[in-house]
Amino acid sequence: MRRRFFVEKFDGDRAEIRGEAAQHLGRVLRAEPGQLYELSDGTEVWLARVDKIPSGRAGGAIEFALTEKITVVDSSLRIRLLLSLVKFDRMEWCLEKATELGVSEIVLLAAERSEKALIQAAAKRCERWKKILLESAQQSRRLRPPALTATARADAAFGAAHENLKIIFSERVTAQPLGEIVQRVSGREVCIAIGPEGGWTDAEFSAAARSGFREASLGREILRTETAVIAALAVVRYALEKDAS
Repeated sequence: MRRRFFVEKFDGDRAEIRGEAAQHLGRVLRAEPGQLYELSDGTEVWLARVDKIPSGRAGGAIEFALTEKITVVDSSLRIRLLLSLVKFDRMEWCLEKATELGVSEIVLLAAERSEKALIQAAAKRCERWKKILLESAQQSRRLRPPALTATARADAAFGAAHENLKIIFSERVTAQPLGEIVQRVSGREVCIAIGPEGGWTDAEFSAAARSGFREASLGREILRTETAVIAALAVVRYALEKDAS
């Protein structure tokens, strides 16, 4: 299977890759003229032939000639993930797996029980996190990486949610099983909110309810944030993607 890389734009029948991606292609993958890769500008995907490698493979752009447009079927299911900040090693794992599972946008949340030190340090991590999203999207052969929205307060993010199906995951006994919720709805826009390790506060549950979020459960067990991300996205996609083709 050919590797896929993202480019800023296609210029006629030409394209180029610069920066770290070019260094990876040249130094690690040992790209040579004539080799074929897939390139995406976020809208289209083309099969492209390596045309020129910079001298010494250090710096400069790798140039491509576009050879054939690839048909891409992009799901119309759009999932926005409101993800509370957790310890950064787990956070990066969440971002990677959420990308592989097809989220369209990730909004970072400063929940009331998020660690204050994590909230303060999050801004400095955003560039690294965007790189993780980009690399994960390339690896999983997505058309484009998900958008990453800077840290927001939970109540503000709830109020800004516009999707027809909005779900907040809950450990409370009154929460309805997620499987029951998604079986009874249809739609192509979903917003799911996953809390921090300490869980949501009552005030956050109330704010979510006022904004139309439904409390959902992933089972009796208490899941870590990164486990909840995978479980929630897998269930939502399984239930709804068949209606979003």
